[in-house]
Amino acid sequence: MTAIELITKEDLKAFKSDLLNEIKAMIQPGQGQSKQWLKSSEVRKLLNISPGTLQNLRINGTLRYTKIGGMMYYKLEDIHKLLEGGQQ
Repeated sequence: MTAIELITKEDLKAFKSDLLNEIKAMIQPGQGQSKQWLKSSEVRKLLNISPGTLQNLRINGTLRYTKIGGMMYYKLEDIHKLLEGGQQ
């Protein structure tokens, strides 16, 4: 027999709060454990965007990047500025 667990609105609110706090911690610049540079896949996950959207952000100059070999890297600080609504 399987136990049934009910999820309440309070549970969802607590989950939302925890999730937002974790995302904020990931994007805060200057934290000891945070990476300074992120790969494209990490940026897409963080912003929840498609590869095409990320490409558009690069093309129109909204998000700066550095290309090393075949990999593109983005400054965490620039992503933080983008999320705050300010551009570089």
